[in-house]
Amino acid sequence: MAAPVAARRWRGLWGPRGGASPLRAFATVIPKVSQVDNSSDFLGRVPHRRHPGVLHLKTVQLPAELVKAAQLLVEQSTMQGLKDKVEGLTNYLWSRKRPLEATELQRRGVQLEQQLRETLRPRTEDPPGPLTDAEEQRLQRRVLNRLRKTTYHWEELRYTEELSLVYMAARLDGGFAAVSRAFHEIRKRVPAFAPRTLLDFGSGTGSVSWAARTTWGDTLSEYLCVDSSAPMLALAERLLKGGAEAPLFPGVHFRQFLPVSPKVQFDLVVSAFALNELPSRAQRGETVRTLWRKTDGFLVLVENGTKEGHQMLMEAREIVLRGGDKVAHDPREAHVFAPCPHHLPCPRLSPERSLPCNYLQRYLPLPFRWNPALKGELFSYLILRRGPGPEGGPEGEGQAPWPRITQAVLGRARHVHCHLCCADGRLEHAVITARRHGRDLYRCARQSHWGDRLPVTTPPGEAAVGDDGEAPPGLGAGSAAPVG
Repeated sequence: MAAPVAARRWRGLWGPRGGASPLRAFATVIPKVSQVDNSSDFLGRVPHRRHPGVLHLKTVQLPAELVKAAQLLVEQSTMQGLKDKVEGLTNYLWSRKRPLEATELQRRGVQLEQQLRETLRPRTEDPPGPLTDAEEQRLQRRVLNRLRKTTYHWEELRYTEELSLVYMAARLDGGFAAVSRAFHEIRKRVPAFAPRTLLDFGSGTGSVSWAARTTWGDTLSEYLCVDSSAPMLALAERLLKGGAEAPLFPGVHFRQFLPVSPKVQFDLVVSAFALNELPSRAQRGETVRTLWRKTDGFLVLVENGTKEGHQMLMEAREIVLRGGDKVAHDPREAHVFAPCPHHLPCPRLSPERSLPCNYLQRYLPLPFRWNPALKGELFSYLILRRGPGPEGGPEGEGQAPWPRITQAVLGRARHVHCHLCCADGRLEHAVITARRHGRDLYRCARQSHWGDRLPVTTPPGEAAVGDDGEAPPGLGAGSAAPVG
């Protein structure tokens, strides 16, 4: 999904640029309690376009060595129809769903059998009599046929040498872009974090190691890439060497299994686009618990920006936050570092309308003839951290975390629309103006992007008071004001 398409869609919803918004009357307005005047210095000498909540990356570019290595592998291959295979695999991976659990399949079968049984019972009898053996067999065949047509059939992907090359051509650049965006947020918000060890579960082409190397450089001295596919590990090693004998950077180790000892921990643990390769929810849960045991600093999970990807991440979030791991050797608690500003249930998973929490990262794709000059990766991510919570960060001691911008920011004449996920677990649609909220906050909002955090705080003990003396709906229970 390209950014211009999304922008046109939103323009169609909100009307022509500069015109009155038909939905503006239904928007939540940040309460006007405190306002930073034009002489305020909460930004210091930092321009508004670089305010403390800015986290987006402009356009991600793969390392030149990695691009050359990928091109060399494609040139050396004798595979025919690579373009069509890349498009087919890309579409398949994007539309892939989680495997259906056995209990859910059984529930559907019983429900369907009850519905079909009514159609086979003789209507002349009151009450209807039992079905004959022939009718029972016919009923079971109809149930099985209907289940086959209406149930998603998950299949394990076995990455042979050929399929590994197709996956590299299809997903190396997009995966690198998504993981780079997640790493960028850690580095931006916690500049003192300097990981020395990295564990990449489901490493695939090794794009996580390349992204970590690009982000933290020589700080990392050990990379452990774990993937069950031997051909995929061989391809990742060839990419790392770039056609030479020695690897392009040292310290990378390839394994087919995770380290056995539960006491072995890594500063940074990553699983990118790997949870959906597991055949059941139980195995996903056990894998997440194992990865969390091995996390000393940050656990980064990245999936497709679909409902399925988002729901898998929310499953993992619940597992880690719930705790209860009896074999854990690290007593430090977990907290959600990004993108959620809270530990409450995700407001986008409402029973009425479930929407994925996803973000868009632009990147320069591999220079194959079928690729455009610029592409966008729509992804969902979750970053969990051991140790201290968000208190004491840029928000200030005791302040609620800044809200996350969950959609494209809509700039209109003298006002800005921001869709926010707030610290109280609610989704808010805020309309920000310079007259009501001050020039600095207005300009910060106007310069913000999808995925940034808006630097407004909720001071403890203060109530939001509107012009009529009552508390209007806003960014949580307190007042919203630029951080100062």
